Amino acid sequence: MAKYNQGFKLKVVQEYLNGHLGYLLLAQKYGIPSSTAIKHWVRAYKAFGEEGLQRKTKHEEYPVQFKLDVLNFMKQTGASYQDTAIRFNMNQPSIIATWNSKFLKEGVEGLTNVKGRPSMPKKTKDTPTKVEKAMSREEQLERENELLRLEVAYLKKLKAFRENPDAFLEKHKQRLPLNLKKKDSD
Repeated sequence: MAKYNQGFKLKVVQEYLNGHLGYLLLAQKYGIPSSTAIKHWVRAYKAFGEEGLQRKTKHEEYPVQFKLDVLNFMKQTGASYQDTAIRFNMNQPSIIATWNSKFLKEGVEGLTNVKGRPSMPKKTKDTPTKVEKAMSREEQLERENELLRLEVAYLKKLKAFRENPDAFLEKHKQRLPLNLKKKDSD
């Protein structure tokens, strides 16, 4: 949904309250995709005045018990997110929707305030230069020899595959366990 500034919202709400146009016609007039946004603005304006149309810039923290009370009220009364927000003097019903989805997925733990990202695990940096320096000259030569053997073996297999891919695949095909074959034939 597009973001609208407070002045625009106030203009639309006042035009609605003056009785000239309804929600749907106002939405069409100002190119708002849905009249639902205007309904929310009018209700917030009636409940909180111009402050109800302001976007919150400060992130407010709510205790877990308050969140549970809000969700419990909504469940017991069947109130909408907007009605519940007005009842608890909140002008952002979307916060309650977020709490509800977290509560349904994670339970009470989902309502606890976790600030920021989880910390990265501490890793010790082993640079290749340090490892090579720690190895003796003989160990370095053995490692290089091993890597060259692996490279030669890889190149041989690649050459064999290019010459006859079907024979290579048939030779290296994995066998299925016997009990799997029995299950498939049943």
